[in-house]
Amino acid sequence: MEPQYNPQETEKEIYRFWEEGGFFNPDNIKSDKKFCITIPPPNVTGSLHMGHALNACIQDVLIRQKRMQGFKTLWLAGTDHAGIATQNVVEKKLKKEGKSRFDLGREEFVKRIWAWKEEYGDIILAQLKTLGASCDWSRVRFTMDDRYTKAVQESFLKYFEKGWIYRGKRVINWCPRCQTSLSDLELEYKEEKSNLWFIKYPIVGEEGKFVIVATTRPETMLGDTAVAINPEDERYKGFVGKKLVLPLVDREIPIVEDRLIDKEFGTGAVKVTPAHDLTDYEIGQKNNLEIIQVIDEKARMNENAPEKYRGLKTKEAREKIVEDLNQAGLIEKIEEYNHEIPKCYRCDSDVQLIPSEQWFVKMTELAKAAAAPVEEGKIKFHPERWRDIYLNWLKTARDWCISRQIWWGHRLPVWFCEKEEGKYFVSIENPEKCQVCGSCEPRQSEDVFDTWFSSALWPFATLGWPEKTKDLEEFYPTDVLSTARDIINLWVARMVFSGIQLAGDI
Repeated sequence: MEPQYNPQETEKEIYRFWEEGGFFNPDNIKSDKKFCITIPPPNVTGSLHMGHALNACIQDVLIRQKRMQGFKTLWLAGTDHAGIATQNVVEKKLKKEGKSRFDLGREEFVKRIWAWKEEYGDIILAQLKTLGASCDWSRVRFTMDDRYTKAVQESFLKYFEKGWIYRGKRVINWCPRCQTSLSDLELEYKEEKSNLWFIKYPIVGEEGKFVIVATTRPETMLGDTAVAINPEDERYKGFVGKKLVLPLVDREIPIVEDRLIDKEFGTGAVKVTPAHDLTDYEIGQKNNLEIIQVIDEKARMNENAPEKYRGLKTKEAREKIVEDLNQAGLIEKIEEYNHEIPKCYRCDSDVQLIPSEQWFVKMTELAKAAAAPVEEGKIKFHPERWRDIYLNWLKTARDWCISRQIWWGHRLPVWFCEKEEGKYFVSIENPEKCQVCGSCEPRQSEDVFDTWFSSALWPFATLGWPEKTKDLEEFYPTDVLSTARDIINLWVARMVFSGIQLAGDI
């Protein structure tokens, strides 16, 4: 024997024998018992890492066991187009050429991504074969193939017809580098050493008296439209209704009360900037507060900020604002504070909260639909403790922002009338004429879907939905999902409610 085992000498030949023999294709197995796993689709940007390898082995063990027990087994493989991640990869390549996607234009840039995908996008599938994974390679799917695109558009149409999709201007997470919106679940929080600044807000008509407000983001104060206190906070009895002078801006703002305010944070009095914080936005809606945006899409101070701060990056503005507050004697104290900073999950840039016109999916009914089969025991988690993580998120899930301002992905089947501003209609087919005015050539939305919107359809779109295919009839619902715990909310919950609402089962 050779002193060491050399896999190259045997494994390729064995795998070729398996493939050519069609042993992985369920069409070659005669049985009334079926068993199906759809592989969590790795990103086309990826290559096999230890997590993928472990997960593939777990699924392969389950599939091979069922196959040997006489089940008609399908282990369906494929890849995800990974919108932001893939676009970033190609943009970095362009940057080395001294170009941006805007130099190429949308059509040419998307062609570049397809070319990159053809060259590099299936590396991870080849690596799975090297690992020995017994997937049925005759049924490989990609979330941007034509049949899958049809499923994505059909799902949007169905949700829209139910009244669960709407367009509106709301405060959303915005990545200034990727220049797109992000959902709450696409953020990664990193702890950074920062400060808590205690700022004096003068009380109108009460010379020398102040309300002291603590903040980790002084740059947003330029857009404050109120200061809020908890109604149960004894320190501020009688303060509601009083007016304060917003430092550096000299605008009068009211003191309001709200139970969302944490009495233990800072002084218990919190600045309210509805344009740049989700909780503040909610408080603003309840109290009919003005929304003043002072940070733009490039994370710079905009025209609503006092002139001396306009055009500054947020961190530059922070330093200048703190300096000016100090000179005015309006800083009570500064404490060191470890702060959780939201970062873009793809490029690691600091995420800004800004008002933006986006498309949303209402989560109220969908969250209930996703919770029910878990609460009833139809879906079981292993280990069981992840069941609570899943259910707790569904109880607090905000409406899902599904539109992205990138070019790689499924474009929304939404068409805007060129004659009547803001009017639109939904059509999967390219319309011959505008359904609003009946005469103009309508313009398709530039936005694409959040990648997780399309991957939420994976268990049934891969089997042919919305068509009533033999595979869908035979293998849906699938039997097991083996996946990473960090995408329980991003992916698993969304697959559960998508399956119920669109394919009729979990």
